[in-house]
Amino acid sequence: MSSSPTQQTIPQAIAHTQQRINEACQASGRNTKEVLLLAVSKTKPLSDVMEAYNHGQRHFGENYLQDALDKIEHCPHGDIEWHFIGAIQSNKTKSIAANFDWVHTLDRDKIARLLSQHRPAHLPPLKVLIQVNISQEANKNGVALEQLNKLVEQVLQLPNLSLCGLMCIPAAGQSEATQSQAFNAMATARDQLKATYAHIEQLSMGMSGDLNGAIACGSTMVRVGTDIFGARNTL
Repeated sequence: MSSSPTQQTIPQAIAHTQQRINEACQASGRNTKEVLLLAVSKTKPLSDVMEAYNHGQRHFGENYLQDALDKIEHCPHGDIEWHFIGAIQSNKTKSIAANFDWVHTLDRDKIARLLSQHRPAHLPPLKVLIQVNISQEANKNGVALEQLNKLVEQVLQLPNLSLCGLMCIPAAGQSEATQSQAFNAMATARDQLKATYAHIEQLSMGMSGDLNGAIACGSTMVRVGTDIFGARNTL
């Protein structure tokens, strides 16, 4: 059985992470049902996913397409929702559109058009989040905040995509105050969009180290990998 760095089993680690989420929600006066735990299963075997599934986990995040496709193909459960959370290359859009329920890392019009074009007709629209480069890092993907509205308008025109919200990965190593500024800026951007488009309500932000701050600022999805599955494997 796989274990986290503290030698917890996967079910124990999920329970502990969910407890952290619940406590963060309570501390900020939020309903615990408002925050979804996304278990980041990248590089981990399907057996680990199944162990988490058997403990009630249904949402799994994958960064690496081929690794994810191998799991999806052999997964016996149709009620899992697969989230693509890695960088998207044009030549991967067909497979992503055909195999995933969610995409968190949409950051340009070309990729949006390809995802919509390749989404199979028998599937519902692909749920997408726009990734915002909230810390303005040169080496990080994501649209700049000042370009967000333009991309939103472009995505809303595409018939096979459903724009559900925003996603960010703030710069690492920042102070808690700086981190909160980034999270609050994301929440403000989401709220402004939601005022016009009621279905744009998701905010994917927060991982193991900054989960509490993200939830305090309004996150609706937290992405947790190592704390559940242990250190990542090398592909």
